[in-house]
Amino acid sequence: MVLVGRDIDDLPKNAANHTALTPLWLLDRAAVVHPTRASVVHGSRRYTWRETYQRCRRLASALSNHSIGLGCTVAVIAPNIPAIYEAHFGVPMAGAVLNAVNIRLNASTIAFLLGHSSASAVMVDQEFFDLAEEALKIMAEKSRSYKPPLLVVIGDESCDPHTLKYALGKGAIEYEKFLETGDPEFAWKPPEDEWQSIALGYTSGTTASPKGVVLHHRGAYLMALSNPIIWAMNEGAIYLWTLPMFHCNGWCFTWTLAALCGTSICLRQVTAKTVYSAIANHGVTHFCAAPVVLNAIVNAPPEETILPLPRVVHVMTAGAAPPPSVLLGMSQKGFRITHTYGLSETYGPSTVCAWKPEWDSLPPETQARLNARQGVRYVGLEGLDVVNPQTMQPVPADGTSIGEIVFRGNLVMKGYLKNPKANEETFANGWYHSGDLAVKHPDGYIEIKDRSKDIIISGGENISSVEVENILYLHPAILEASVVARPDPRWGESPCAFVTLKPGLDKSDEHRLTEDILKFCKSKMPTYWVPKSVVFGPLPKTATGKVQKHLLRAKAKEMFHVTSKL
Repeated sequence: MVLVGRDIDDLPKNAANHTALTPLWLLDRAAVVHPTRASVVHGSRRYTWRETYQRCRRLASALSNHSIGLGCTVAVIAPNIPAIYEAHFGVPMAGAVLNAVNIRLNASTIAFLLGHSSASAVMVDQEFFDLAEEALKIMAEKSRSYKPPLLVVIGDESCDPHTLKYALGKGAIEYEKFLETGDPEFAWKPPEDEWQSIALGYTSGTTASPKGVVLHHRGAYLMALSNPIIWAMNEGAIYLWTLPMFHCNGWCFTWTLAALCGTSICLRQVTAKTVYSAIANHGVTHFCAAPVVLNAIVNAPPEETILPLPRVVHVMTAGAAPPPSVLLGMSQKGFRITHTYGLSETYGPSTVCAWKPEWDSLPPETQARLNARQGVRYVGLEGLDVVNPQTMQPVPADGTSIGEIVFRGNLVMKGYLKNPKANEETFANGWYHSGDLAVKHPDGYIEIKDRSKDIIISGGENISSVEVENILYLHPAILEASVVARPDPRWGESPCAFVTLKPGLDKSDEHRLTEDILKFCKSKMPTYWVPKSVVFGPLPKTATGKVQKHLLRAKAKEMFHVTSKL
């Protein structure tokens, strides 16, 4: 007779058979396996895995010397340079939590983040020292009990030397000098509990107030190993940092690259030209990018490209729903696209549009349409569904019934820092609620139709802004498009299209262009989907390339009120 509720044994966990999962050991292994292989390349600077491990241990040691460890947060304000890569290991090796800060935020927002996270240290690239200084000044003015954090400035030979000199004159410690105070053989300790926090990241600013997303060592480890399985990344991959490391910790590829003993090629400035150049000169095999970057690569002028590509380059895209036309354009140039989807709260991408061999024989346009879907869960994620948010019942897999995407498992954040109300709402009914609206297709693949706040309700009919945008991207004159709701006296809301035209086009006759775009839309979509107005100009974006629709909604609302008074 088998007893219910008992295992076959009473064997206990012990130090020999159980340890907390953490990505930090991946760096230790890389330094042993490939000590002389290039780990990080930035301009003329080139580090090996042995050197990177030593530098990370020095950083951990130097922080520990300042009593920065468990319970402390270290903020890093920097573009894709070696120091921010090293911080992904060095900061948690000291027991502290890394907060990689978006460099495009303004000083008041950064002041809020530093205060909210109680940052014990701020490491800042010299180009952004003024920004950090202004943020710290705002903090000092707002709080009587303000205690200035340890301030470290990161020098870069490609920057104006005067900015570094200014920072040093203000009392900041130069990063390389700071490392020299640390021990390259520092005996760092892994976390005792894998639930311990490894990183803190603030939501991207496409919504109003940023929330602090707390991630744990266990999830970071599982995502670090899920990434190469999902992407079929090879050992020794050469990875180009087009994706900011401050965005979801570079989708955890910071740690993945140590697992693969790969090479990081850093980019301070991401343009189509620098991407093509790195592919040609550094042997790049993989990079990640938001659709806005892919759009720039597809539409780059011939003098900025180096084609044909010297090898197949694998590209992972996420961050916004990519238009099928952009995916098709990338494929035609020789890039192999893997489409993923996720959020800061799920360690970055955690679903993938897994490619099926039977799609190989389909027309390219059909392939692009299938690949534009958000797909299925990562191997490291246990639960993914599209549900009716009121009943929590899964929607039918019919490709038309809309529900909310929900997640469950080890790739879901610990929660929002100091925000119990938001945690109660986002984890309602034992699932993480994404706020993204989607359908589930008969093959089980999910496809986003909109953010819940971005859906346009016109005369009682739901309009997916994403679907309208996908059609607009097919217009030969349009480089970028974003569709939001504008008030409508008859229908309540109607679509308003904000578009950026391709370079070189005659933009003098906007009336004619508007008529042409609307005529195109009428031939491709239901009448009630057709935008009631078209606005030309650049689209406001976050640092990771997401269009800030809340700003466009406000502009559309303002325009409507202006119009209504005429």
